[in-house]
Amino acid sequence: MKTSGYKYLAIKLRKSLRNEVPRWVVLFIDLYVTINTFVLTVLLLRFFGLRADLEFQEIIFHQVPQVLIVALIAFLLTSSYKGIIRHTGFNDVIKVFKANLLYFVLMIFVFWLTVNYFQNKSYVIGKFTILIHTLFNIVVLIFLRILYKNIFDRYIKGSRPNKKVLIYGAGASGIITYGVLKNDDKTGVSVFGFIDDKKSKSGKTINGLKVYHTENVTNEFLKKHDISEIIISAQKITSKRLNEIEDKFSESGVELKIVPAVSKWINNKLTSQQIKPVKIDDLLGRESIKLEKEEVFQEVKDKVILVTGAAGSIGSEISRQLMDYPFKKLILLDQAESALYDLQQETKSKCIDRCEYVIGNIRNPQRVDEIFNFYKPDIIYHSAAYKHVPLMEDNPYEAVMTNIGGTKLIADHAVKYGAKKFVMISTDKAVNPTNVMGATKRIAELYVSQLNKKSETNFVVTRFGNVLGSNGSVIPLFKRQIEEGGPLTVTHPDVTRYFMTIPEACQLVLDAGAMGKGGEVYVFDMGKPMKIFDLAKKVIRLSGFKYPEEIDIQFVGLRPGEKICEELLADNESMLKTHNPKIMIAKVCGPSDSFENRLEQLLNPDLTQNPDKINLEMVSVIKELVPEYVSQNSVFSTLDKQHN
Repeated sequence: MKTSGYKYLAIKLRKSLRNEVPRWVVLFIDLYVTINTFVLTVLLLRFFGLRADLEFQEIIFHQVPQVLIVALIAFLLTSSYKGIIRHTGFNDVIKVFKANLLYFVLMIFVFWLTVNYFQNKSYVIGKFTILIHTLFNIVVLIFLRILYKNIFDRYIKGSRPNKKVLIYGAGASGIITYGVLKNDDKTGVSVFGFIDDKKSKSGKTINGLKVYHTENVTNEFLKKHDISEIIISAQKITSKRLNEIEDKFSESGVELKIVPAVSKWINNKLTSQQIKPVKIDDLLGRESIKLEKEEVFQEVKDKVILVTGAAGSIGSEISRQLMDYPFKKLILLDQAESALYDLQQETKSKCIDRCEYVIGNIRNPQRVDEIFNFYKPDIIYHSAAYKHVPLMEDNPYEAVMTNIGGTKLIADHAVKYGAKKFVMISTDKAVNPTNVMGATKRIAELYVSQLNKKSETNFVVTRFGNVLGSNGSVIPLFKRQIEEGGPLTVTHPDVTRYFMTIPEACQLVLDAGAMGKGGEVYVFDMGKPMKIFDLAKKVIRLSGFKYPEEIDIQFVGLRPGEKICEELLADNESMLKTHNPKIMIAKVCGPSDSFENRLEQLLNPDLTQNPDKINLEMVSVIKELVPEYVSQNSVFSTLDKQHN
């Protein structure tokens, strides 16, 4: 019973100490310590013969009250007692120093008063005594604060750290990250040390923690020291280096997290909640595109802007980014009611009266005319399209009517109603196409490019690679398959794709729209293509699983119309640089003389025929319009023999 009683008292004491110590208590303790350090200073000086021999009573009743009153005034004026002791930092140390400096100045003034106006010498505290006491008091007050902070961290918090972490980066960002983790009681982590690529830092210590060189942090090292996480806190780290780190620790079982860029810190302050697991977006292997905001600002200022396909992945992000600019009116057009409603609910507070959310099909001539006639847009960002390769291979009619017919209808109305600029979102699948979807996008490129030559409207084309996280992209598919327990499905072990993030893709659209003078086909420098097989393995690892023990990968064969490798330029195309090193202009060949006649034939098929025959005839015309279109793994491959 006695033991349990002690245990109960210990728990109660710990709970009470976890609460913030009241300021008046801190002030009382500081005054108590100051009095004791003064008495101890006097006794030490007397012991060494450096102080006049006074009775102990005289010291207590004549000199201690002076010290108490002056110290109280100094502490109150500098607020040195207001800091939270368990979170003592550099600023708190400075406050203690300032308080004691003020105490020293005031005590020198008191010394002058006692020497000149008091006959009794027992009231006089010598200047040397004041100096020694001030220095001694500074050391003791700072020491006690740091001691309490360490005792609190180690014994009073209650929730002891349940995992050890290493911070990758021993620079300023790494030190800030360490401070954030140490001062946040809820993280449940203990920082074991730092990792750094610079050998000059290896073996040194930061706040008592050792810095390890990257080469020395092996899987065996991590296992030996029971490391659960590695937090990457290097502000200038490249995506290439990030990939190397991910590869190095991929088999170790540790979780990789990353500190965001300083520009993304909330109110310029880092919190532990902002430290997130590394995502696929972080591992793109290239530098992010930088938006020319001033050019875009001038381009869209006071303009009426129309975004087609506004509820889609690209269209919605274009719309969000545009909302930061001073346009006159933004019309968000899409036929998908639910998706457009979601976008409206998300953005209506930001856009308020400047945005119009419009339901409509870009294939409906009457509806398109109504929209253009009513709003008369100055700039059109055309992102509406069918984009899923296997589905469009099975539905060529729909691909033609939307990707070509819809684009033609919007482009023609842009000319009819005097729009200043038309920016079309295309795809790298339009380059040497092997599928219906890519070929229809190439025809749309050709149409708007030739329309640019005979109209006042400036038509600009932008080509993208695959967009991470977009509807139907491989990442959401992999995540779904992981949630279902796997396996992940990859079409072929050698399939490679270029990747970019949705925000980057939309920055390209806005930048191209601003710099385009008409007739350009802009291509983004997307770095090196990534193997889908390697991407799948990274997704598995970043999801906390092991390949192939826990989640496997299956190869299911190329889908109809799918390439092994995507291209950004056709064989007969070349590249020109722009002021943005990440964006280039493709010099493309124009359409044939019979392009417009064959296009009209394509868009007006004989619908009385068998659907399969309609599709076959449409694809045959597409191959005439795009001679480089060679079907791959498709039922339409037989048509290539006829055209050869």
